[in-house]
Amino acid sequence: MDDEELEEIKRKKLLQLQQAAEEKALEEAAAQEEFERQKKMLLRAILTSEARDRLARIKLARPEIAESIENQLIILAQSGKIREKITDEQLKMIISKIMPKKKEFRIRRGGLY
Repeated sequence: MDDEELEEIKRKKLLQLQQAAEEKALEEAAAQEEFERQKKMLLRAILTSEARDRLARIKLARPEIAESIENQLIILAQSGKIREKITDEQLKMIISKIMPKKKEFRIRRGGLY
């Protein structure tokens, strides 16, 4: 084997590895897309339109909190603990329990005490 044949074999092997990596990435993207589609369908089934709107607004501002809420709602739905659609008011209560408490700061103006 000369250098040209060896380089050709290396090039073919590299090309095969790249194609395999691209196929795997496409499969993972398709699986993620299917998961997201199923998640949206389930959330649509367990939330009222107002509650879905609220969750969408939270997702814009705090995606990690919205993801946590979505996952907890899905777990509750799959375990059979949600029997009817969750209203906006019920979602507010759930969010208030999940969201971290806001720290309150007081600024005192004036002289030293």
